[in-house]
Amino acid sequence: MSTESSASRQGLIGAPLTRREDVALLQGRGQYADDLPFDGAVFAVFARSPYGHAQLGAVQVEDARAMPGVLAVLTGADLAAAGIGPIPHAIGSSKRGSDRPLSQRDGSERLRTLHHPLPLDRVRFAGEAYAAVIAETFEQAKDAAELIEAEFDELPAVTNALAALADDAPQLWDTVPGNLTLEAELGDAAAVEAAFATATHRVRFTSQINRVTGVHMEPRTAAAAYVDGRYVMHCSAGIGVVQVREQMAASLGVGLEAVRIIAPGDVGGNFGTRNATYPEWVVIAHAAKLLGRPVKHRVERLEAFVSDYQARDLHVDVELALDDVGTFLALRCVNTSNQGAHTVSYTPLNKGVQLMTGVYRVPVAHAVARAVVTNTPSTIPYRSAGRPEAMYAIERLVDLAALQCGFDRVELRQRNMIPVDAFPYTNPFGVTYDSGDHLATLATAMQIGDVAGFEARRAEARTRGMYRGIGISNYIEGAGGYPQERAVVSVLEDRIEVTLGTQDTGQGHRTAFTQLVAEWFGLPHEQVVLRTGDTDFITQGGGSHSGRSLRFGSIVMDKATRAVIARAKAVYAAVTGAAEVDYAEGLLRVPGTNEAMSLFELSAHTLDPRVPLDLQGPLVAECNEVIPGLAFPYGAAVCEVEIDPETGALTIPRYASVDDVGRALNPLILHGQTHGGIVQGVGQAWHEAIRWDGDGQALTATLMDYQMPRATDFPSFDTALSEVPATSHPMGFRPGGEGGTTPALGVFINAIADALGDLGVHHVEMPATPLRIWEAIRRAQND
Repeated sequence: MSTESSASRQGLIGAPLTRREDVALLQGRGQYADDLPFDGAVFAVFARSPYGHAQLGAVQVEDARAMPGVLAVLTGADLAAAGIGPIPHAIGSSKRGSDRPLSQRDGSERLRTLHHPLPLDRVRFAGEAYAAVIAETFEQAKDAAELIEAEFDELPAVTNALAALADDAPQLWDTVPGNLTLEAELGDAAAVEAAFATATHRVRFTSQINRVTGVHMEPRTAAAAYVDGRYVMHCSAGIGVVQVREQMAASLGVGLEAVRIIAPGDVGGNFGTRNATYPEWVVIAHAAKLLGRPVKHRVERLEAFVSDYQARDLHVDVELALDDVGTFLALRCVNTSNQGAHTVSYTPLNKGVQLMTGVYRVPVAHAVARAVVTNTPSTIPYRSAGRPEAMYAIERLVDLAALQCGFDRVELRQRNMIPVDAFPYTNPFGVTYDSGDHLATLATAMQIGDVAGFEARRAEARTRGMYRGIGISNYIEGAGGYPQERAVVSVLEDRIEVTLGTQDTGQGHRTAFTQLVAEWFGLPHEQVVLRTGDTDFITQGGGSHSGRSLRFGSIVMDKATRAVIARAKAVYAAVTGAAEVDYAEGLLRVPGTNEAMSLFELSAHTLDPRVPLDLQGPLVAECNEVIPGLAFPYGAAVCEVEIDPETGALTIPRYASVDDVGRALNPLILHGQTHGGIVQGVGQAWHEAIRWDGDGQALTATLMDYQMPRATDFPSFDTALSEVPATSHPMGFRPGGEGGTTPALGVFINAIADALGDLGVHHVEMPATPLRIWEAIRRAQND
């Protein structure tokens, strides 16, 4: 496909247009799930397990049912009796997919646990819903839920993935021996062993990457109704309404035609932790049919902390072999992912392990990828799924190699980075990077981060008793995602309407995608509108995840736009009798004449008897395609920190980031995405961590326990965009929404280690809180 647009260019591609979404939000006119009005709505509240692990016996619901306003109380047994089955989460396959598929060592499939909307036998984490109350008001439902009494036979709990693999660990599922749902291998173990045997230097890094949760501004909310024989569900599902409909229909035991999923126009945060079907959705859908009334549900903040899908939680054990001049020879690692109680996703483990060598030329590598179930909420993809963990591991390893083996950390990176002339480059796990200039983004990041002037700033900080450090980190992502996407482009009386299967969860699609289509049509971007998020007109598409929206959406929108313009020219030719028709800037013209008609005027002439029957009807075209393959955004970041050695308190005076997006559609939105991504990544590295006690009880169930980053914690960021067109995309686009997060873990901890190196501290585990920094300094002083 040509990279030229379908029409004359207006310069909208690359224009920093302000987001059209923001005016309504700033005026308080946003439409979130909880804002939706439903006549006669009732409310659901869930009774949740007080135990991390317990056998579930009889559930006594009589007292709850007798409470004022209570309409129904549901248990797992009630749902099973109604024919409601487990949720078939999209766990992928070892046999197919654009990523390097992970299969068991013996070649068999990864394991799947049965995720019933309400459990039948055991509760497997503290906070798991085991019963539901539906009442006239939220308060009545909440009061009644407190009266539900269940017989629990408490069992030992395990919350750490490595501990869950021990021989004496409690077993969560009879179908998952040893709690190990997957143990896969990638790479060449024998070649790696040989390379390590002859290496001059061997460096090892082991770390537990902390678990986080989304902490959405808008707590999880949904509403269900049963209308004319169909379940109608309103829910904020970033994965896309098509997949949610498929999973809901399967769990409810009905055909796809019996389920309609509608995503609200606005979503108060996603980042991935809303990209799977929640069990409460199935329950309230069933309740809506049972009662004949709409049912609303919203979690409170404490419930969100203990029952939302969570993220990260990976243990890495990685080693690097180098020769005498610092050339990388081999890498080997064992990555152990904590999936939580249910196998909702393998994606973070899969995407991370295949990129463990980062942007570096490593001739051979071997990885063991393990997934483990524990007594915790399930983990699923979260902004840049799996890649921040992988970049953290390799970038910390490179810094440690420089320190331990006597190399300069920048020169060590530059020596081993993939050069421009090596693309397309296949890494040792078999993943082929399409194109890029990694050395250039590193150079730009170092320039805008003023690495050359850092030592003077370090010296000045010492005069104040402060320890200043600078961190450097490269990154690459392997963005894939559901490969099928569909666009319908329609010419209406006064505007162009684009129907697309991706899902806007706050990224600015209604601005960026319409400016793209507007340029192709040669129209003002205000004349293009976007429709998404309703299975009544979205029949294919994968929603918003893994940087797929623009990458896939642009291809199908472009083809549909081309088809509309071609059809319009044919219709105009039939109406005028012209042998040739030009199209530009919304006008159809007969060359060499003054005859012209706007695209919108033409739409009223499509039933003209002069128009052949096959061209009559609305000016509309559809494109529905499967687009395989990965995309590879990349870049670099530089972070400075300043630490008070007496207290461990830390500030970030400077932060620079460079992201290659192939081609920037809307730089303003891209910079905003980078800023948010930096805060999200540094927030994990600095403050955020989900924790439990030995019985599986959550210790971080409120915002008093789980510290979030604040705007005042950060400087004004220095960000830049690199635009090396992606050879894997016909228009050169790479994803641009995750880059700020991907290098943030590594660059932040590298900066801390650099700041504290003179004190004998060369690593601090995440989250690197003031207490952890202070403790690391005291340990080093006492050694």
